[in-house]
Amino acid sequence: MPHEFDLIARLRERANVRPPVILGIGDDAAVLRHPAETREVVTTDMLMDGVDFRVGEVAPELIGRKCLAVNLSDLAAMGARPTAAFVSVALPTLQGQPFAERLFAGLFHLAEEFEITIAGGDTNTWNSPLVVSVTALGDVTERGPVLRSGAQPGDSIFVTGACGGSLAGRHFTFTPRVREAQALLRLVPVHSLIDISDGLAADLQHLLDESGVGGIVYAESIPIHPDVPAELASHDRLQAALGDGEDFELLFTIDPRDEAQLLNSWDLATRLTKVGVVTREPGAWLRSAEGNLKPLPRVGWKHKL
Repeated sequence: MPHEFDLIARLRERANVRPPVILGIGDDAAVLRHPAETREVVTTDMLMDGVDFRVGEVAPELIGRKCLAVNLSDLAAMGARPTAAFVSVALPTLQGQPFAERLFAGLFHLAEEFEITIAGGDTNTWNSPLVVSVTALGDVTERGPVLRSGAQPGDSIFVTGACGGSLAGRHFTFTPRVREAQALLRLVPVHSLIDISDGLAADLQHLLDESGVGGIVYAESIPIHPDVPAELASHDRLQAALGDGEDFELLFTIDPRDEAQLLNSWDLATRLTKVGVVTREPGAWLRSAEGNLKPLPRVGWKHKL
């Protein structure tokens, strides 16, 4: 009968080791080598059956992919380059090893795409739903890490890509904006940065709160994803873009004097859209096309305790 050591042996064969990892899967702990004074970012996410995915309704490969992708998105939101990840899983005994191998296949495929080493973790089984916890590490350049707390009055608010409709399936297939974050840091000083996991409206207000500032969002400028049904009323489509969540796009602020440099030098396919401005006065507002202001609702995902 297959057991966890069979699975670990297979995973070890797949786990390509890259710097800064010098010892990965196989010992009691991994070993990483970093130059002196190097700053490192660490993030962790735990995803569960019934909350973040439903086993039986989506391919195991896509579940594994998402479990790593959300961590890479967090690293991107700090302006970090992913280096290593540690994956711990509580596998349902009823699913068996073939399910586990497919789960890790999706995870390893994304790891190879972003050249990140799966350097360790833990495997366990139980008679309960699937739980996956990933801890990811990333290096930052001299311009990072970029925090939520750096937005300044007068800053322009930008978003990558488009928002809304992620639950149509895109939340399993999104590409973490790691390359986009690194390009931003190369081109202009980025004052603040966050990824859109809870929803554009909610995550913008997280950023504004941390920075001690306010903001105005232009309703007509919000990029609405084609996954939002076109037959919906315009108000409902806007609300979807503001609150659906799990878009995993980047929301950031820059000095308006750097806008031209950014837009003229941007050579990635991902769209950049200016969606608002940071204000000195606290509070978040939605401005209509006619210029009317109303409070920006904190719509978006919240875990209930």
